[in-house]
Amino acid sequence: MATRTGGPAATGYYTSKVVQLAAVAALGGFLFGFDTAVINGAVNAMRADFGMGSGLTGFVVSSALLGCVAGAYLAGRLADRWGRLRVMFLASAMFTVSALGSGLAVGPVDMIAWRVVGGVGVGAASVIAPAYIAEISPAQIRGRMGSLQQMAIVTGIFVALLSDYALAGAADGSNAELWLGLDAWRWMFIVEAVPAILYGVLAATIPESPRFLVRRGDERSAREILARVLAVGIDERISEIRRTIITDQRSSWRDLKRPGGGLLPIVWIGIALSVFQQFVGINVIFYYSSTLWQAVGFTEEDALTQTVITSVTNIAVTIVAIALIDRIGRRRLLVIGSSGMFLSLGTMAWIFSQARLVEDADGKLAPVLEGAAGPTALVAANLFVVFFGMSWGPAVWVLLGEMFNNQIRGTALGLAAAAQWLANFAISTTFPKMADVGLWFAYGFYTLAALASLVFVLRWVPETRNKELEDMD
Repeated sequence: MATRTGGPAATGYYTSKVVQLAAVAALGGFLFGFDTAVINGAVNAMRADFGMGSGLTGFVVSSALLGCVAGAYLAGRLADRWGRLRVMFLASAMFTVSALGSGLAVGPVDMIAWRVVGGVGVGAASVIAPAYIAEISPAQIRGRMGSLQQMAIVTGIFVALLSDYALAGAADGSNAELWLGLDAWRWMFIVEAVPAILYGVLAATIPESPRFLVRRGDERSAREILARVLAVGIDERISEIRRTIITDQRSSWRDLKRPGGGLLPIVWIGIALSVFQQFVGINVIFYYSSTLWQAVGFTEEDALTQTVITSVTNIAVTIVAIALIDRIGRRRLLVIGSSGMFLSLGTMAWIFSQARLVEDADGKLAPVLEGAAGPTALVAANLFVVFFGMSWGPAVWVLLGEMFNNQIRGTALGLAAAAQWLANFAISTTFPKMADVGLWFAYGFYTLAALASLVFVLRWVPETRNKELEDMD
């Protein structure tokens, strides 16, 4: 047990129990990361098997994001109506069905359909995990617990890329037959069913959010759950929760609007945070990195190795973020991250603008990184991941989970997450076409987005460190 002073009353909390509950909820983030990154190693083989051009390939890769938009849009309201746990079970089922369907897809049409189903699960998990973690965690460690969502995401990305690498290696190529007459790239999708089922099983072992229970009128159960994580101050916390939700028993879209019309400023801030998180191009690294490095001269094995190294880097810097976020605050982390991303992305844009162009097998001009340009681009790409992973990756999820008051949290978080997935879809879908213009053009755009994110944080983003959820305006 640890005792702290913070918020309206002195509160003591059981750290191990809080970590346990937050870690199970964050498994949705693991599947979020796994599902979005697993296609990285399968892109080229799937494109060849299905005979797809760059435009259709980009849509198949990003089609899951359409489901993410729907899942995020609906999850907040479903969580307020059904409870947080039922939405976790729904997400688990979506992940499982998508994994099996994608691995057995016969063409781009049904692959898109299965990817959309998985996307609904990802979208739901992207809303429900930060909301649940924020609602179960004491204010003094809420930032670190909320960062577990990002840690789970980057771990899921790492496991997906490592799995892709191992399966491709076992079959001697992602488009080579592995087991049961299925190519390795198909098994890359199928193996996701294992953690998807585990997520549903473990979700059944954690309690419902106490704030949802108070809203439903079940204060006795809420008190029992809070007693598992708080040593003192339970009555005060129940009173605080009741105070913030007594005026409305269920949030609606009307609650997000201000009296004079338009969305509340805090909702716009949440949407903008979500959009900037994607417009810097982080998911281009995780969706297309193996294809990107092969395009500039690396072998498939070396390219997959680079993606694994990048994902390990992402995990390491997320640990740094967990250590810092409750010490220096969310806002300062974002400022540091935006500055570093601007410099690293600008370096990549410059390198690709100076690269020699040669004609590839498809008759298109592709950049070739010669001499020191290749290693420099790799270093810049990994520095970009470092600055994103220690700032915008975890801090945005923490802020989205805690910056909205109790009355609008589920609905506002759902809207912000839907905006994030729309932005992700736009960036992921347009990258192949932007790359056709030139990689300098794509990374130049991401550089400008990083600069704009810095201006936005300095001007509009509030600090939420050490504030109770009941005290959010």
